Amino acid sequence: MREIIIEPTENPKVMKFVTDYNLIPGSLELDRESDISEIPLAQELFNYPFVNRIFITANFIAVAKEDTVEWDHVSESLKNIIEDELLANPRIYLQKKKEMYQIYSEMTPNPAVMKFISSKMLMDGFIEVKSREEADEVPLAKELYEAFDFVKEVYVSDNFVAVTRDGQFEWHEIMNQVRSFIAEFLQAGKTISNTEPHNHENPMLKIINREYTNDEQKISDILNEYVAPAVENDGGKISLIEYDQENKTARMLLQGACSGCPSSTATLKNGIQNILKQFVPELVENVEAVNG
Repeated sequence: MREIIIEPTENPKVMKFVTDYNLIPGSLELDRESDISEIPLAQELFNYPFVNRIFITANFIAVAKEDTVEWDHVSESLKNIIEDELLANPRIYLQKKKEMYQIYSEMTPNPAVMKFISSKMLMDGFIEVKSREEADEVPLAKELYEAFDFVKEVYVSDNFVAVTRDGQFEWHEIMNQVRSFIAEFLQAGKTISNTEPHNHENPMLKIINREYTNDEQKISDILNEYVAPAVENDGGKISLIEYDQENKTARMLLQGACSGCPSSTATLKNGIQNILKQFVPELVENVEAVNG
């Protein structure tokens, strides 16, 4: 509870209610014609018909009254109102409710990558930061690099952040620190990225700068329907880069948790390659991976 002291002034119509901290920078003078939609304290005080003006500055609130009442009869009531309102909104103006983020960690197939999943969407699309030098326009990645020297890469997509570590520590040693850091960053309302995220639908257009051929489109459609959801669930992304028709080979770009993952080759050979050979055997016999 904020301590409020009632202090008379030289003007018998005005009473000061002094707090133990500074309320606002500058000053604020309000009457019944003022816009008080964002000032709950003023709304409550003006509910008393005898209050005709409120002055707020430094560490006090001055209330001017009509002659219809005496201060002895109302000052304690006003003090209680002010105490309650300052408890809810210490800086006078309506305190915006912070968006609550619940963050939990999840292992990925890549032991170097941990996925930190948010209860709320972070962005529509994805951002990948491969080094400290690339992080200037992505504040979340930049602060992660500055806070933890073991961070190698940061990948943000939809409702998760995938962090790649170097070999200094195992995840069980550092996981809670990183999770708390990400949660505090988001809870503070900081900007995740100053650049537009890449589009999920066509993530490779910026790289290959061309449209898929009919055969490539068939392969890409199968990847998007049968493979991509599971890969993204593990904190990564897989996209078709090119298709070698002569050798019936599809080349894939791996991003996020999939990039550099020891199990990526096996997964491609045993899983994705089999799926493509099953659905388009006339097109695909081999699959190759390229780490993004």
